[in-house]
Amino acid sequence: MREADLPGRSVLWRAVGGQRRDVALGAVLGMGHQTGEALVPVLIGLAVERGVVDGDAGGLLLWLGVLAVVYVGLSFSFRFSARAGERASVTAAHRLRTRLIGRVLAPEGGAEDGRLPGELANTATEDAKRVGAVTMALVVGIAAATGLAVGAVVLLRISLTLGLLVLLGTPLLLWLVHLLSKPLERRSATEQERAARASGVAADLVAGLRVLKGIGAEPAAVARYRRTSQESLTATLRAARAEAWQRGVVTILTGAFLALVALVGGRLTARGDIGLGELVSSVALALFLIGPLSEFSWVYAELAQGRASAARIAEVLGAGRAVSPGGPSDGAVLRRVEGGLRLSGLSYGSLREVDLDIAPGETVGVVTTDPADATALLCCLGRHADPVSGAVELDGIELPALSLAEVRAAILVAEHDADLFEGTLLDNVTAAVGTHAAAPVTAAIAASGTDEVVRALPDGPDTAVTARGHSLSGGQRQRVVLARALAADAPVLVLHEPTTAVDAVTEAGIAAGIRDVRGGRTTVLVTNSPALLAMTDRVVLIEGGRVTATGAHEQLVHDRAAYRTAVLT
Repeated sequence: MREADLPGRSVLWRAVGGQRRDVALGAVLGMGHQTGEALVPVLIGLAVERGVVDGDAGGLLLWLGVLAVVYVGLSFSFRFSARAGERASVTAAHRLRTRLIGRVLAPEGGAEDGRLPGELANTATEDAKRVGAVTMALVVGIAAATGLAVGAVVLLRISLTLGLLVLLGTPLLLWLVHLLSKPLERRSATEQERAARASGVAADLVAGLRVLKGIGAEPAAVARYRRTSQESLTATLRAARAEAWQRGVVTILTGAFLALVALVGGRLTARGDIGLGELVSSVALALFLIGPLSEFSWVYAELAQGRASAARIAEVLGAGRAVSPGGPSDGAVLRRVEGGLRLSGLSYGSLREVDLDIAPGETVGVVTTDPADATALLCCLGRHADPVSGAVELDGIELPALSLAEVRAAILVAEHDADLFEGTLLDNVTAAVGTHAAAPVTAAIAASGTDEVVRALPDGPDTAVTARGHSLSGGQRQRVVLARALAADAPVLVLHEPTTAVDAVTEAGIAAGIRDVRGGRTTVLVTNSPALLAMTDRVVLIEGGRVTATGAHEQLVHDRAAYRTAVLT
């Protein structure tokens, strides 16, 4: 067993172990069903022996009656075995899907790194479904093994030669089927990887459709998706060919094995070693064995695909955490957030040894000449990443010493590209506070200019908003996002370019609104907007990853050429 196989196999075992009750019930019922199926040829042989060979009409009726009872039992055992197996499959897939979503949405992050949203969605749907199907495959596999065992025992009682032929030939056949499943497992892994990539690219392109149309990049986007989709199609066809080849070869091997069993049985009857009824039973058992052997082919295909999908799921579940969960290991607990922020020698991404003190209740603007500096700063303030060196402190306590829940309740980072959710406009604004907080919500709507949006919509605040807010214009969407951030009334609010999609008059009104609503609360505006910077207490200029100047907006415009270039051009 390779080390690389261990995480995927762990996912498989946990999926099966979580449904062991249903798997056990389905397996027991399936074993009973296969036992009954294997006994049907025996009962037919007995009926032939009594009715045809011995001419015993009473014996014929008796065994036909027993056969009828067995068929009733077969009906019920199959139905409830399939129900238990399907319930185990669906439930296992659901639980895996829940674990995946929980990992992707975990506050510590990290699972989404290097993966497109559509790719993660494919893993949570198709891969989880395939791993869940392994539980059903186990139920079927155990039942099929029981059918083979019962058939072999019956054949041993009829003829030692026939029984040994089945007992020795079946393991060899199953080993060959296992070898034939290896190419399918490899190609299934590639198929799922390419399909997930195609889904991720499609979701990415749909999300940026307006931008693509605006810059006339539709042909390039279509070409990109066509290439990715073609790669996915090629991988799917290769996997389908591998599966068809495997099943075809297995069918040939199975047919040859059963023909051998029938041939040996016929020769034994010709020599008088077994009777007519036993020959009928032997041939019928040989035909019956087609079912279990074919089911083993399906089981191996499901296991191969399940192992490939389990490995992909294990990669997401085992992804490294972007940050540690944190916690008051040294007894540090935020009892009341004052809102003081301190960055001490902070280095992360493009930032280099940044020192910055922000007093409680202060409104500070941050201007960066490189967008990468702003991104790195937002990551550290929201604790989506920890600095390589230095620290971020809140009221004198380093952020890692606090739980993530405490940090993110105290510091709200409202990023420039934040999305809206499906629901009403009011639902989006009150997402973090609930509709009971009427006063903060009303103030936030007015301060962000969202009241103008409300008046322009047909149903006002109850107007339905589509996923990601695509039913609104860019400026409307940006104002609703800002209203949501202001309504949360966080002790420390970090806003990143909140007014890039609005006109100058609206921007000036929003600047005044933010100042009024956030009075007495710590606010950090990471922006190059002169209107917003003009209403701050002071502005910090970051050039080349370092703080190079601090002062009032007017002063920096007059004294610093780099500042003038950043905010006035």
